[in-house]
Amino acid sequence: MKQIISKIAKTTIPSNVIQKAKKEIADKVYKLVKKEIEKYSEVVELEFGGSYAKDTWLSKNADIDIFIKFKISTSEEKLESISKKIGFESLKKYSPYVRYSQHPYVEAKIKDTKINIVPCYDVKSGEWKSAADRSPFHTKFMKKSLTLKMKNEVRILKTFLKSNKIYGAEIAKQGFSGYISEVLIFEFGNFENLIKSISNIKENQIIGTTSKSFDTAIVVIDPIDSNRNLAAAISNENIGKFILICRALKEKPSLEFFKIKKSKISKKFWSNLLIVKFEFKTRSSDIIWGQIKRATSTLSTQLELGGFTVLRSKSHTDEEKEAYLIFFLESTKISEIYQKSGPEFFREDSAHSFISKNLNNAELVWVGNNRKIISLEKRKHTNAESFMKEFLKKNLQIGIPKGLEKDFKGGFKVFLGNKALSKSIKEEVAELISVDGTLLHFN
Repeated sequence: MKQIISKIAKTTIPSNVIQKAKKEIADKVYKLVKKEIEKYSEVVELEFGGSYAKDTWLSKNADIDIFIKFKISTSEEKLESISKKIGFESLKKYSPYVRYSQHPYVEAKIKDTKINIVPCYDVKSGEWKSAADRSPFHTKFMKKSLTLKMKNEVRILKTFLKSNKIYGAEIAKQGFSGYISEVLIFEFGNFENLIKSISNIKENQIIGTTSKSFDTAIVVIDPIDSNRNLAAAISNENIGKFILICRALKEKPSLEFFKIKKSKISKKFWSNLLIVKFEFKTRSSDIIWGQIKRATSTLSTQLELGGFTVLRSKSHTDEEKEAYLIFFLESTKISEIYQKSGPEFFREDSAHSFISKNLNNAELVWVGNNRKIISLEKRKHTNAESFMKEFLKKNLQIGIPKGLEKDFKGGFKVFLGNKALSKSIKEEVAELISVDGTLLHFN
């Protein structure tokens, strides 16, 4: 494994040319923002954050984060409005726009570099007023704790996570953040130790130190906040993939683990896919992703209640105007009848009530060998398409988040996956009927 790591290490450190170009952009933006903050007495200071400040950034897709630190006495409303004014004014030449976390922040792009202007409070450690308040402490901690070699080990880990499509803290991905990558290398010392340790990790195992208990697949404690579990933001699917690929890399070290593996699509299940498509009014990508993920979860439950077995589901949006809720069903057509289990016959009142209610409406009613009264019911819908269309027409308030109601009232389409789809959407939809690329390493 050491040879593999050594080869990858040579490719992950940004070249001098790239470092110089990145520094020019960072310094230019810093000056622009510094000029703007002088107008506001509420602002205490300005500092770089994120992977750029900690020197753990990769050549591609490296953001530059600048944190505006506000006096604790500043109201949330003022913090938001002033930080937006500063962000828009300082980045006005670069088409700035608003993104959302706990507080809105301003983002723009200069060449291939994303610039984030993020507000936070100038607090003491542990006295957090907002989620972003920890970030300057993260930066200080990692700058002090990571050696130059460890910083390069973080880059190797990030490359590994990116190649296996589990890197990124955004709600669309729910993967491993840059900060978690740094924490893992800090805890285990280097990439090889991390791989070996994660290969043998136990359920609910705690990485770090805390006196609190957490109910997640694994627990990763924030070194500057022992009450915070960083792994809570990672989906079980991505934690599972991480553990499995660590085991596979340990068993068969190869450069292939640092290249994106294409999923293996099973073409016979296209017609098992039910898709809901709609258009939405432009809003922050964080907001629309949150809304469509909740809608997909709720509609999965409704499909199950309607008798359809949902094997997998996912959401997708182009973040501009189109969104898709996708369900992989065991079958899109089900039996017209189903068995409904009632109370045991020993429960006099309940049994009497169940029989009375079902004698007239059910197809059949009988006493089962399991001591329960059973009725045979007739379904209204046996086709998933017609079930979903009617449900969305009549039950928008139950089926989707309030923020999507207007969008759905503007129209939606429900269809099966064997219909024509654009290439980009087809790739997203196909993920549900594919053998995951990360699992192919076990071949």
